[in-house]
Order: sequence, then structure tokens, then C-alpha cells
Amino acid sequence: MCAWYRESFGEDYKLVYRHRNRESAAREIGAMMDWMKLKARSSVLDIGCGMGRHALALRDLGYKVTGLDLSEVLLSEAREHDPGKTVSWVQGDMRSLPLETAAFDAAVNWFTSFGYFSDVGDNVRVLGEMKRVLKPGGRFLIDFLNPAYLRQHLIPVSERVDEPTGYRIREARTIEGDFVVKRITVSSPADEIGSARRHYEERVRLIELAQFEGMLQEAALSLDLVYGDYEGNAYETMTSKRLILLGRRDV
Repeated sequence: MCAWYRESFGEDYKLVYRHRNRESAAREIGAMMDWMKLKARSSVLDIGCGMGRHALALRDLGYKVTGLDLSEVLLSEAREHDPGKTVSWVQGDMRSLPLETAAFDAAVNWFTSFGYFSDVGDNVRVLGEMKRVLKPGGRFLIDFLNPAYLRQHLIPVSERVDEPTGYRIREARTIEGDFVVKRITVSSPADEIGSARRHYEERVRLIELAQFEGMLQEAALSLDLVYGDYEGNAYETMTSKRLILLGRRDV
């Protein structure tokens, strides 16, 4: 059976997440990059860059950016928004980065682009690869969901219509063991009997702060700060909307 992320991050992903635009990306990451205290023109790796909205915002902040994603479909979209080839776009698996050792001043992982794998060891391997490609003293930032907050505020079902195409998008969310699962149905305007409906699944492991701390220790990465939102408020287990980890590679 094909892993969900190989099926879901295709053409319909661009439709389902059209509402996440570059303007919102710039707002989301501006303050967070200030926390990292990087010098101008620092080399930054965006792991799981998708359609490139965060990578392009990083470029606009003055960094030398590499965007990596497994999906060639999403990378093609990113390249279309970067006609000047100002970002280096790389296709690859985050568990085995096709990049040189100690090549980056910083690595970032935005908007819950982590915890995709059923094997916990694969998530540790991602962190190990992050450590490998960072220079000694290099910084990392992981922007993840807060499991406790999600469990309290999960929206079971939402529906909307994509205005440019008229396609209906239905998202059903459940907690299944250690995972939050989103089942997405995309229906065309002409669909009356369901034959044209397309179905996708997204599955993310609910990783608590203590579990992250253990995985980071195993990957030999140091955790310095934990924030609970994009405004820089301290992380509170039950009330914070996000779990944002900031740390470094020591050696």
C-alpha cells in the first residue's frame, strides 16, 4: 500500500490548500525567524517546502534558501512562482536528505510538516538528518501542532467550495490512537452520483513535548526554547495552539 503522503501531495493538494497564500506565510514566519537571530544571507533549508510559500518568504527576508520536498508536483508549482530561480528547489525524502553535510546555517520545518511516519524511528531519522546538514552551531525551528489543544478543539467536519473551480472540499477529522487523521473528499461541480469524487488521507502523529525532547536528544540536537504561538508566548500544554521548538546543533 502506498504511503498516504505519496498520494495526497499531488495536483488536488494545490486546490485543497489554495487558501494558504504567500502573504499569510510571511506573517507566520517573520517573528519566528527573528527568534533564530541569523545573519543576513544565512543559508536556510526549508524541509517539506511544498508549494514554496514559506521558502519564498524566507528569500524575501534576505536568506539564501533551499526548499526540499518529496512531491515533484508541488515543487513544480514552487518553481513557477520563482521564475528567477532565486531558491534552490530539491526533490527528496526528509529521512535521507540529498544534501551535503554541515551545509546550512539553519533548518526549518513549518506548519506541521513532521510526524508523517508510522514508524517512530523514521521521525527520529528526520531529526538526525536535520542535525547532519546543519553546521556546528546551526539553528533549527520546528513549527508543530499542539496535541493537547488539538484534542480539545478538533473540528470533526468542515466543507467549503473552491471559488475559482467550483469544486467542493470536505475534510473529516478524527483522532485514531496516536494520530490525527484527516480524510479529504474533492467533488467536481458536475458530480451528482459520486463517481467523480477523489479521496485522500493525511495522517500526523500526535507528538507531545516530552516525546520531542527524547527524539531530539537521540538525534543529538539541543532544545533551547519552546513557544506556544506565532506571537512568541510561552508554551502551555493545554492552551497553546502551537508547539514551536527552537534549538541548535552543538557539534
